[in-house]
Amino acid sequence: MTGPRPWAAYETCRLCPRECGVNRLAGQRGRCGETAQLRVASIVAHFGEEPPISGRRGSGTIFFTGCSSRCFFCQNWQISLEHEGSALTMDRWETLVRRLLVDHGVHNLNFVTPDHFWPHIAELCRRLREAGVQVPFLFNSSGYQLPSMIPVYGEWMDIFMPDFKFADRDLAEACMGDRRYPELALQSLQKMVEAKGFLEPWDPSGATPARQGVLVRHLVLPGEVENSRQVLRLLRQEFGRFLPLSVMSQFRPTPYCWQRGRLTRGVTASEYMEVIELVQELGFENVLIQSAPSDDFLPDFQCVERPFKGNPPAVLEGEDDHRAE
Repeated sequence: MTGPRPWAAYETCRLCPRECGVNRLAGQRGRCGETAQLRVASIVAHFGEEPPISGRRGSGTIFFTGCSSRCFFCQNWQISLEHEGSALTMDRWETLVRRLLVDHGVHNLNFVTPDHFWPHIAELCRRLREAGVQVPFLFNSSGYQLPSMIPVYGEWMDIFMPDFKFADRDLAEACMGDRRYPELALQSLQKMVEAKGFLEPWDPSGATPARQGVLVRHLVLPGEVENSRQVLRLLRQEFGRFLPLSVMSQFRPTPYCWQRGRLTRGVTASEYMEVIELVQELGFENVLIQSAPSDDFLPDFQCVERPFKGNPPAVLEGEDDHRAE
């Protein structure tokens, strides 16, 4: 994707498991909701990631507009479902990312929901590596990837941080419209671990940020503890007790939850503790537990200058903001 026609993959787009095949170069929108015009919602030194990722100086996080999984409960619903974001040229994007690296000294570049803009990301990574930039590149995803794409991502990415949202096929169908999610997420995760191993160094304090490997996230959903139990058992069986794992309790209902009348409350303390008890019972060794989620990292992407209260101002300011029609 970095040859003479780096955008060719957009012509008959099959970058994600939807494989919708539209010509995004011609202005058609894929199931992700985006054309081939790069659109970014925020570029920021982010302190709301797990400590091995955020470290002490933050993770250089790039939030893209659109998403192929389209979960209705997504905390980033303003960008994943409503397409808030700024159109950027490749050169302008590179300039902003370089500013982030210089001004904040972030520990990594963290590409959030990157599948549908992969050709742009590969081109940016090529330019930065050729310029001598050595920070790790991080693929931060929903877990909903084409397994065949993982080796392609691995050519540039140092760290994979996928979600593993669903082991329950019916729940996956209800939340994001594809009951294949558990199989695709497992196959993709297997390839990620084969390519990069487990996250290292493993330092939950964040004093020594991670340089390479895989960290898996799982968000506990209200009323869906059995799904979480199935996820944990599957991960333990497939990857063993040393798989780095982040178990999150930060769920907040979105407007789309209220529209559907589903997942309309937060996770209770007893639900979360039931999941953590199984984590301990299964013997996971490298686990991050979210005891007190902070609203400082609940985003508002309409506030372009500072979408997260817990972060410094974003470097993406003054661009032409617009939504997909």
